[in-house]
Amino acid sequence: MQAIQILALGGPEVLTLCDLPTPAPGPGEVLVRLEASGVNFIDVYFREGRYPAKLPYTLGQEAAGTVVAIGDSVTSLKAGDRVAWCGIPGTYAQLAVAPADRLVKIPEAVSFQQAAGAMLQGMTAHYLAHSTYPIRSGEEVLIHAGAGGVGLLFIQMAKSLGARVYTTVSSDEKAALAHAAGADEVILYTREDFAAKIKKWSPAGLHAVYDSVGKSTFDKSLEVLRPRGTMVLFGGSSGPVPPFDLIKLSALGSLYITRPTLRDYIATRADLELRAGAVLNAVADGALKLRLEHTYPLTDAAHAHRDLESRITTGKLLLIP
Repeated sequence: MQAIQILALGGPEVLTLCDLPTPAPGPGEVLVRLEASGVNFIDVYFREGRYPAKLPYTLGQEAAGTVVAIGDSVTSLKAGDRVAWCGIPGTYAQLAVAPADRLVKIPEAVSFQQAAGAMLQGMTAHYLAHSTYPIRSGEEVLIHAGAGGVGLLFIQMAKSLGARVYTTVSSDEKAALAHAAGADEVILYTREDFAAKIKKWSPAGLHAVYDSVGKSTFDKSLEVLRPRGTMVLFGGSSGPVPPFDLIKLSALGSLYITRPTLRDYIATRADLELRAGAVLNAVADGALKLRLEHTYPLTDAAHAHRDLESRITTGKLLLIP
């Protein structure tokens, strides 16, 4: 089979198409023929070395496909089942092995591409909105990168919970998408100071800021919070946040800060089923609108990474094996 591996750390040019042996499922595992694989910033972090990986390393942590073989002791799945997952490495490939207890079945009304596009980003939006800082009706929140894959889903979820949603984007096209997703106020950070705008609209400050951008937005994100507000830093598309003196949280109003990751919010089977079920069923009944922006052949993985890092894309990027 073919797969995209990194043999060295670096830019998109290090993504290498390799011929690998077909993997065999071990006890508790299944072999899946992949139909679509999600492209996410965590893949960039592994490629660059921000997250450690033993090389050679097959990128990708999100996919959907069809079970083609099962290992010993697997009783929950069978050949032919349509499944999706995230958080298990090795999905930039034609075939992948994954633990059966980390896979979820795809509802009939959901396509492979929709499932691959919804798992990681949809469950990320779900845990942020429902668990990390649970949004309550009437609260004011800021969601950075509102036209990105997580952002568009997150705005919809926050609005369904009754929040007033502010968001930042980089272009008029992205602003239109964020408004269409339900954002109440959209700020073009390339033209305006988002902190100054929000302070004007919400003098008391926001209940929470959800920041996936990191370095370039972090300080001003703290400035727009109300006393005892919560800063949720869940990514770093502009780079990692420099070392931070926690006394600043006191000076700005006894603020809270957290750096969550999806892995810890789907660690149990019950949490995985709850979040995946909520997201995929919302996609199936139309309550959650996905934007599948671009698909690329597996061989064009480097192109997909360049597009993702340029921040010119909106919605979800997928590789098709």
